[in-house]
Amino acid sequence: MAVLVVATGNPGKVKEMQAYLSDLEWELRLKPDELDIEETGQTFSENACLKASQIALATGEWAIADDSGLSVDALGGAPGVYSARYGSTDTERIERLLKELEGETNRRAQFVCVIAIAQPDGAIALQADGVCLGEILYTPRGNGGFGYDPVFYVPEQQLTFAEMSAAMKRTVSHRGKAFQYLIPRIRTELLHKFPDSERTDQ
Repeated sequence: MAVLVVATGNPGKVKEMQAYLSDLEWELRLKPDELDIEETGQTFSENACLKASQIALATGEWAIADDSGLSVDALGGAPGVYSARYGSTDTERIERLLKELEGETNRRAQFVCVIAIAQPDGAIALQADGVCLGEILYTPRGNGGFGYDPVFYVPEQQLTFAEMSAAMKRTVSHRGKAFQYLIPRIRTELLHKFPDSERTDQ
């Protein structure tokens, strides 16, 4: 079974990616704890490619990484690549966002996700992006999800991310759309490059 190292220290992210990639014969693994890649890119694409490439080079394995965040029109695209650094907690991040939008009637926003897969030599083999259009509510709604989910409203579903079931969110979210685009390309452009390998537990 081919190994794909996920450029994250979060087991939940590995589980989430495994769900998207469940039909592929891959063993997804967490990156080694000692590998910490600084996200110095100015775009989601730069950060995703940087993380995938550096983890691949460090481990000698194929690697996958994603970078995602919230882009708000009235804030000139902020928080953007700094979405996770907009506060120390989800509550702080939401409070800061809503404060910066006080008095603003243009609430248009989008969640963006870029996924990159790197070869063992660090070269980027595939890249895909997904976008989910929505609006920022004035007050949070829903108890699910994480991050900005309670204030990100998707008009098509008339729900916030935090009000959606996990299955619905996987389908309509920016990350879900990126994987929907990525998986067919994996099948046609990438699978033949993977050597058959026996599963080895480490």
